[in-house]
Amino acid sequence: MNAQSQAAERPMGSPADAERSIDLGLEKAVVLVTGGTKGVGAGIARVLAELGAVPVVCGRNRVADLDCEFVSCDVRDADAVDAMVAGVVETHGRLDGVVNNAGGSPFALAADASPRFASKIVELNLLAPLTVARAAHAVMRHQDGGGAIVNVSSVSGHRPSPGTSAYGAAKAGLDNAITSLAIEWAPRVRINSVVCGSVLTERAHLHFGDDAGVAAVGATIPMGRLAMPEDVGNAVAFLLSPLAGYITGSTLTVHGGGEKPAFLAAATAGNPM
Repeated sequence: MNAQSQAAERPMGSPADAERSIDLGLEKAVVLVTGGTKGVGAGIARVLAELGAVPVVCGRNRVADLDCEFVSCDVRDADAVDAMVAGVVETHGRLDGVVNNAGGSPFALAADASPRFASKIVELNLLAPLTVARAAHAVMRHQDGGGAIVNVSSVSGHRPSPGTSAYGAAKAGLDNAITSLAIEWAPRVRINSVVCGSVLTERAHLHFGDDAGVAAVGATIPMGRLAMPEDVGNAVAFLLSPLAGYITGSTLTVHGGGEKPAFLAAATAGNPM
């Protein structure tokens, strides 16, 4: 069984175990999800659609089984972002939420990577979300009800990130930026971050190896498994919803309890952990 088929099985405790009987107040809310064609972004879009929202996903290429509106956009291009946001508003009349999910980084040791590599990673994971947020704010601040922005961040920004140091630094910067933007943009526009741990997506094998590697990593997490994309989607939906109407400038950590400290495994004092 590969990581992709394992994801389809839905481990116990996953979002699929609970029926979506709670009304989060997102019915017909128009939400732009960047990088929403696969992985975590697709999981977020699925959750939003199930809750009655209208997800509009952007990416470089449409995927065949995508069941929501798609727009092609390079989020690093400010003019393209402005055009994308204007197009969403022209089509739907408003923009209620934005999820800055596009991002990522290949593994590269800092001593071996070029300066241009680092700048590209920072551009995608820090500057692009700020560009999208700024374009969204320009619309949201003038519409009834304002709007909400959620950045998909990472635990890499809050602990050492060897092999992806530029990525970790960019995510740390993104989480810091929301604390300032929350003050600048309140009360019309709220902005928060979801700080993700390891997530089981179709690309999990690139980070963790084969099924045994995925299972071994999952066993290090207190919840006993990697997050599913829908776990992240549920957290994002909450922060977009009226239930989080007083929450801005905050980070919500979705990591299953985090990573167990290495000293617990190394200690010889009979620690059961």
